[in-house]
Amino acid sequence: MDGEISPDELRTLLDETGAENPDLRVVDIRNPGAFARGYIPGSENIPAPELTDRVEELDGVDRVVTVCPHGEASVQAARLVGSYRGVDGPVESLAGGLEAWDGPLEREDSDAAEADDSTAPF
Repeated sequence: MDGEISPDELRTLLDETGAENPDLRVVDIRNPGAFARGYIPGSENIPAPELTDRVEELDGVDRVVTVCPHGEASVQAARLVGSYRGVDGPVESLAGGLEAWDGPLEREDSDAAEADDSTAPF
C-alpha cells in the first residue's frame, strides 16, 4: 500500500484522466446492494470477501484506489492489492471513505439495491 489519497486529490485525478481511464481503477469494496445505491463515478465493485479471489482482475493497472464507507476497511484492501505482484503502480485508500467524498455519486436501479435492506449508501 502506498498510503491514502484525499477525496479532493481523487476528484482532480478523475477530472484530469476521465472516469473511464484504464490506467486508474477505483475499487469499491462494499457489498453489491450498497454499491448500487451510490458509488464514485467510474468505480467498480469488488466486494471485500471476493477481493482475494478477484485481485488478478487488476493485472497491469498503473494505479488503484480502494474505497469503503469510512476509509478503514479500504486500507486493508489496499494492503492486499498492494501485495499482489500484478499491480504495477501505486495502491491507495480513499481517506475518510465515501463519508468524506462530497463529489457526485452514480446510482443503479437494480435488484441488488432492493435486495439489501439498508437504505444508506454505505
